[in-house]
Formats: sequence, structure tokens, C-alpha cells
Amino acid sequence: MSDNGFTSNEMMTIAASRALKSADVCFVGIGAPSAACNIARLTHAPDITLIYESGTIGTAPNVLPLSIGDGELCDTAVTTVSVPEMFRYWLQGGRVTIGFLGAAQIDRFGNINTTVIGDYDAPKTRLPGGGGAPEIASSCGEIFITLKQSRRSMVDKIDFFTSFGHGEGGDHRERLGITTKGPTLMVTDLAVWKPDPVTREFTVVSMHPGVTREMVQAECGWTVRFADQLEETPAPTETELKTLRDLNARTKAAHSGGKSGEAA
Repeated sequence: MSDNGFTSNEMMTIAASRALKSADVCFVGIGAPSAACNIARLTHAPDITLIYESGTIGTAPNVLPLSIGDGELCDTAVTTVSVPEMFRYWLQGGRVTIGFLGAAQIDRFGNINTTVIGDYDAPKTRLPGGGGAPEIASSCGEIFITLKQSRRSMVDKIDFFTSFGHGEGGDHRERLGITTKGPTLMVTDLAVWKPDPVTREFTVVSMHPGVTREMVQAECGWTVRFADQLEETPAPTETELKTLRDLNARTKAAHSGGKSGEAA
């Protein structure tokens, strides 16, 4: 808990939510991305269209879903379509402006691993896998990423390429014929990051209140680059905090203290 009365996870979720606009059509990942997207919907972006991989369009959950198959998503959606239609017509058709993803591992160029930790054939840990994330990463207009910083999650080299970010950096996406922007924003519990316009390496543009450069570097597995004009992330407002905490309380009550995908 910070001196201002909010946690680092609350700061992360709220800072991530601020990047979204009412006009966005957003493909939402479960967990921290889902929390950020729904906080945006409940505060400054009431007309945002939230899409989940199971085929729910325009969903407005009262609690955070446990998974893409959570009935809450279908119950509150404007419509539900088949998964093939979701991917072929909506996603591959260029109708989704933002893909909002999490990551088990990420590198400095926004490449994501959610498949295995260690060698693929004999992994230390087998993760849930990519699901639709690889397609989201290449077909959405741009990608936002949110995750808690640690040297385990922010690594110099990921163990497996699940979702392609900027590859080796520079114009790697363009050379592969990928026309979408790729990762344009990463929000962690310590800072806001954006890719360098030329190298595409993620660079810290804003640090959250009370965070130092040393704290950011200590929880990152590569040498961090900081913007020349480094800013401080505005602290959460009372409205943002109340909205997030009420959402988390409803989620906890609905899921009886089980795994709820809570942000804080």
C-alpha cells in the first residue's frame, strides 16, 4: 500500500485502463487485462466494445470473469457469435482496434511467452498456452500489455514465442508482412512503457508515484531504457479506486473467494 492509499496493482490496473477510449473495439484477455478494460468501461469509456475469445461481443460483466467461458460474459453481451466467426470476420477482418494481453514472459521487444518455461520438450513449467493470443497479436490494430514486473516475467530472452511482438526490433513486423502496429503500450505495477519509434525496444516513459529508476531496473531482466522526458503517472482518483475496489468486491463475493482474476 502506498502512502496515498493505493496498491501497486491498483495503480497498474487503473493506469492501463486510461489508455482505452469509448470508440475502441477491444479484444480482452483474462486476468489483469480484463480488469483494466472493465474499469475503463465503468469510468471514462462507457461506450467501449469489449470482445472476449469465446465469441461475446459488447459484453458488460458485473463481475470479472473466471475464464472466456464464464456465463457472465454471454449473459451481458450484445450478441454472441461462433468462435470461427469471431476470428475470421471480426479479428482477421480488421475490426478490432486494440488487443489487451497479459504475459508469463515478455522481452524488451514485446514478444510474449504463455506456453512453457524452460525447454519446450522438457519444460520446467507448462503454461496455459496461447489460445487466441498469437492471432490477436498479429491482427488487432495495436496491442496493449499489462503484467506485474519481475525478473522472472521480464526476461532478456523468452523461452518460447507464443505471441509475436516486434520480433528482433526495428522493422521486423513489416519484413514479415504484418501490417498492424503490434505492441504500443506496456503497463506494469511500476511504470508505463512505450516502444522506441525506431528500435521498437520498450522504454519507460512514466513511473508510478513513489517508484524509482532503481526499483524498475531491479525487477527487469534487461538493461532498462528511460525516456529523456520521464514523467510521473498520475495517482488514481477517488472514482477510479472506488470503481476498481467495488468491482473486485463483487467478483470475490460472486466466486466465493476462489480464483477470480482480480487485479488487486
